[in-house]
Formats: sequence, structure tokens, C-alpha cells
Amino acid sequence: MLAQALHSVTQRLADAARAAGRPAPRLLAVSKTQPAAAVAELAAAGQRAFGENYVQEALAKQAELRALPLEWHLIGHLQSNKAREAAAAFDWVQTVDRAKLVDALARHRPAERPALNVLIQVNIDGEASKHGCAPRDVPALAAAVAAAPRLRLRGLMAIPAPSPDAAARRHAFARMRGLFEALAAAHPGIDTLSMGMSDDIELAVAEGATVVRVGTALFGARAKPGAG
Repeated sequence: MLAQALHSVTQRLADAARAAGRPAPRLLAVSKTQPAAAVAELAAAGQRAFGENYVQEALAKQAELRALPLEWHLIGHLQSNKAREAAAAFDWVQTVDRAKLVDALARHRPAERPALNVLIQVNIDGEASKHGCAPRDVPALAAAVAAAPRLRLRGLMAIPAPSPDAAARRHAFARMRGLFEALAAAHPGIDTLSMGMSDDIELAVAEGATVVRVGTALFGARAKPGAG
């Protein structure tokens, strides 16, 4: 079942990329709240990159799946007191949004591991309920990441405001692309723009997403608390 869903999502990404005249983006399977067995099932079907929102939940899955060659991304808000664990456990942190976090991750990245791949999370629509830095703060934060030992600046990540208006969502993705292009011009090696989820894959790909984070289209809708 999950293999079929993976095939459908991969085809959808390829179709969107073809329509936009862009390279197909990487698929990040959002495995938060999913059991380790589901991650293993998708891995057996060929998926390697998985995104988790919570450090402790990810650590438990990583321990259970340590024999598998998986790539782990932190895509949820990271509290400073979890930076030590995150720096040791993840291959990517996509949600760096403040200088304090940069310092903590750089300090705690184990010397025996490759540099930690970092994306700067941008609150592109200025939502009070969302984390992420303001667009104007990207250059300074990017400079801090680029200068930090044990970290590798790779690009940007965003979660635009949900809207029934596809044009509004695409406009947010387009603004992210502009920020990404400016960042790439200033920092060689920038190659990752993480945006788009199950409901707006096509819009994100059209505006240049290189990573799309997909959960529902792979695993199905998450059960609501208290649901049977």
C-alpha cells in the first residue's frame, strides 16, 4: 500500500516538474506520528529521506531503524535545549531561524560526523502563529550559518500560510524563490529550497522547489486525537 502511494507521489512530482520545465525535486517523506514499521516499509520501496517534527520521537525511530541507510531531517521547531540531541542525530535541520540555534548546533555537532546540513526557515507570510525568521533577516542569519564550524548552509525552507486561493500560495512560493536566488548569488553551494506539501506540490514545483515535504499523500490523513 505505501509502495503504491510512493509511486503515485513520485509520478506526481515528475509530472509537475515536466509541466514546469524544471528538474524533479527530492521527496522528503514526513513520517511524524508514523510508526517505525511504516518508515521501514517506505524504505523497502526505495524512499531514503524522512522528516520528523520532534527530536524525541525521531530518536526512538532512529534507534529501531539504525540498520537502514536513512537520511533524517528535522522539520519541526527546534528548542535550544534540544540542540545537542538534534545536532548529533540528524543529517539535516531545516528549521534554523535564530542565531542562538546556529551557535548551539555548531557547538554540539559531533566531530566524527559530516557537517550538519542547515536550511533557514523563513516565515514568508509573517504569520504570528508560525516560527521562522523574517525575510529581511535571511542574509545575516545565512552569514552566521556559513561562518559556523560543523554546519553547512544549504538553502531555505518555508511553510506558506494556508489559503484556498492557489494564486496567493503560489505568490508566497515565488517570493521564496526570489529569496533563494539572492542567497545562492551570495553563497556558493546553496542548492536547496524546501517548500510545498501534499496539497500544493504542483505550485511549489512550478516555483522551483528542490525538496517537497509530503506526509498525507504517502501515509494518509493522521487520525484526530480521540478518534477511533
